[in-house]
Amino acid sequence: MTDAPTPTDQTAESPHTAALRRAVRLGTLVLAMLAVVSAVVWILIDGVPGLWGALMGAAIGGAFVLTTAIVVIATARSAPQTTAAVLLGTWLLKLVVAIGVVAALDRFDFYSRPALAVTIIAALIVVLAGETWAILKTRAPYVEPTTP
Repeated sequence: MTDAPTPTDQTAESPHTAALRRAVRLGTLVLAMLAVVSAVVWILIDGVPGLWGALMGAAIGGAFVLTTAIVVIATARSAPQTTAAVLLGTWLLKLVVAIGVVAALDRFDFYSRPALAVTIIAALIVVLAGETWAILKTRAPYVEPTTP
C-alpha cells in the first residue's frame, strides 16, 4: 500500500470556483433586471432613443464586469502567474473595446446619450454588487480533503 495521492478529476467542478459561477449567474440575473427597469424608465423619459441607450448601456456595462469573473473561472486551474497575466490582458482589452465602442457610437444619434451613460454606470454598480453578494453568501471549503 502506498501513500501516493490519487489523481484528481480535472473535469469535475472545483468548489473554489463555485462562488464565481454563482456570481456570474446572479450578475447576469441582476443585469437582466436592470436592463428591463432601465429600458422602461428611459423609454418613458426619452422614447425609443432612451430604450436604445438603456439596452446598449446594460450590454456594455454588464459585459465589462461579467467578463472578469468568466476569465477567472476559465483560468482557475492555471498557475497563478498565468491567471494574473490573462486577467491583466483581458482588462486592457476590455478597456480598449469599451472606449472603442463608445467612440464608435458617438457619431450616431439613434440613442439617448444620458440613457447610455447612466445605464453603463448603473450596470457596473449593480452587477458588481450582485457578484459580490453571491461570492460572500456562497459556502465553499478552504481546502479540499483527500479521500483515503
